[in-house]
This record gives sequence, structure tokens and C-alpha cells, in this order.
Amino acid sequence: MTARPITVLIVDDHQMVLDGLQAMLQPYQDQVQIIGEASEPRAALALATEQQPDVVLLDVRLREASGLDLCGEILRARPDCKVVFLTVYDDEQYLYQALRVGAAGFLLKRIKGGELVDYVRRICDGEVLIDPSLAGRVALSAARLRSGEFWPGAHLGLTQRESEVLSLLVAGLSNRAIAMKLVVSEETVKTHSRGIYRKLGVSDRAGAVAVALREGVFH
Repeated sequence: MTARPITVLIVDDHQMVLDGLQAMLQPYQDQVQIIGEASEPRAALALATEQQPDVVLLDVRLREASGLDLCGEILRARPDCKVVFLTVYDDEQYLYQALRVGAAGFLLKRIKGGELVDYVRRICDGEVLIDPSLAGRVALSAARLRSGEFWPGAHLGLTQRESEVLSLLVAGLSNRAIAMKLVVSEETVKTHSRGIYRKLGVSDRAGAVAVALREGVFH
């Protein structure tokens, strides 16, 4: 008997990406069947629960939302589902966060259709896979992390920029002052702050500062 196609839900906030994935995977519909698409978290979670796909292809960032948070919600609702991040962000810190929230794969959007189908099949067979272009950097990062060569807070999953922002939060600077010091917009500072709060498991600036001091990130 021929094995049934692997069912896939695709989640991305750009219609061009959704359409592109549909077209890219169409020649492989005997192996992979797209059963739905969504561009925002609530719809994605509903489809993942109702349609029960084998795999969810998900971007790290969604419009005004976090794909990392959505991954956790999907897996709480559907523990047997495989969540695979498909993104343009080749930052190993995003990879580490993805694995922490239970992702089964982290792939870059430069991937070809046949490669994606192969990875999806292997992930459904129980493998945890990352994009080959990230593998060497991840190994180097892990070695540097063990030797303490990374920036403060790297062991908590903070990116270098988030570490810089957190240090200025600890120093008591306002968002406006941080933006001026780092030569970025206040909205960018707020975005980094939200990422810091999520990664440290807190809801506000005071909580982030408390964790930073408790963990000895900054003194």
C-alpha cells in the first residue's frame, strides 16, 4: 500500500510566501498535502486543532506576534504535531529558542521544494533537523557558549542586541534614552524589550531587571 501524504499547515504573515509554498510543494502532493494556511496566530491555532496536520510550517516572526509563542501554544494543544520553523532569520539564537519551545526543525526559506519534502518526511520519522547552513555556526556558538566567550545573557537565549538593551534597562534608562544611545527608534527598543521579557519569562521592565540581577547577567 502507498503511504498517505504527510499533512501540512503553513503559517506566514506574507501572502506571497503562502502562495510560493503552495506552488513549490504542488509537484509533491503525493507526498505532502497542504491542508490549510493562516497568517495570524489565532487562526493558525484553530486550524492546527481542527485539521490536525502532521506538520506545521511556521515563521519565527508574525505580524505583531511571535512564532515562538505560537509554537508553544500549538504543541500544548497538539503534542503529537511537528512544528517546523521556516524562516529567513538565520540567527542561531532564534534556533536555540525554537528548540527550547519544542520545535522539531529550523529551516531557512532558501530551501528547495524537494529538500523541504525530504526534511518534513525525516522529521515525521522522529528526527530533529536544522538547516545545514546553520550547523557549523551552531557548533561554534555552542563551543563559545561553554567557554564563556558570548555576551552577557547569551545562556538565557538573548541576542547580542537584546543583551545591550537589557544592560541599559538595568542601568535605568528610558526607552527614549536607550533609542538615542543605540541609534535606533523607540519602537525598535520596545520590540527588543518584548523579546527580552518573553525569553526571561517576565511581563515588564522590573521583572527583566530582577532576573538579570538574580542571574548575575549584569552587576
